[in-house]
Amino acid sequence: FLAQSLQESIHYNACDENSWDGLGGQYPLSNACGQLGQSYQDYTCSAEEAHMACEVDPNMEIVATTNAKWWGAPPPLFCGPKSSFPTTGYWNSFASCSGGVCDDYEGQKGGAVVDSATPNSLGRTDVEGCCWWGRGVIQTTGVCNFGKLNYYLGKRASDEGRDSAYPDIDFCRTPDAICSSTDHPELKWIAGIFYWLNSVQTYESQTYGFDYLASLEDFTDKLGSGFDPDSDTSFIDAVSGIVNRGCASLSACPAGHVHNAGERRANFKLALEYLGLLDGNSPAPVPSPVPVEAPVPSPNPVEAP
Repeated sequence: FLAQSLQESIHYNACDENSWDGLGGQYPLSNACGQLGQSYQDYTCSAEEAHMACEVDPNMEIVATTNAKWWGAPPPLFCGPKSSFPTTGYWNSFASCSGGVCDDYEGQKGGAVVDSATPNSLGRTDVEGCCWWGRGVIQTTGVCNFGKLNYYLGKRASDEGRDSAYPDIDFCRTPDAICSSTDHPELKWIAGIFYWLNSVQTYESQTYGFDYLASLEDFTDKLGSGFDPDSDTSFIDAVSGIVNRGCASLSACPAGHVHNAGERRANFKLALEYLGLLDGNSPAPVPSPVPVEAPVPSPNPVEAP
């Protein structure tokens, strides 16, 4: 979980998915619909869970809360109907700010929108119904995952008489609550943990020859017996496939190959080392709290004579 969270969001200090699928410094604004040839609004549930999925509202308009902040970084992802955005252009990360004013997003240092219809890697040149990009530490993505979150923890659970942790949040109408809620900042983690419990720990596939719980038991048996995370990557690779592409494979998932598999392996090794779970490795010391100076009391007010 920590290895995947590091890769999906923590390394980038992100909550919303960043726009990163581009070529030559050009990033299609329609990346909101999906990156690396994916279509997030078509991430549907299985037949058994189809009743949980969110419906795609073509009139929904959302702007992401977070985005990358390097020089020329693309703006926050956004979605909206064709009536508002008939076509979408691209972000030129090498351009100076439009008119010399950097006001496309807070903290912008460079880059500018080019209003010329530009397809993303799946050919989309609009952002209608494209509000289902990744959010939270594990990047909860697609109408099925947001629907299940709403079905079990959100407003739908409450409306249908089930216990709900967030009865006032409709994750199908406001999927951005995961990143934008000031009342519940923990949602970034809750969404990721829910996904892990619901989709990773329960994963079992004869097609890919992987049972998560059985494989977890096998993996834990290896710890303390000379396990080498550099040579035996079978467990982390399968989990990376589940999280990033929906199946226990680096390259054979219908959604495509796993993004940054090598970095996920490195993150896994880092987490194991930090927790002291590798041979000859002690847990990292708990950092000391940063001392905070006592506030200097304000002088007593003096009444005017």
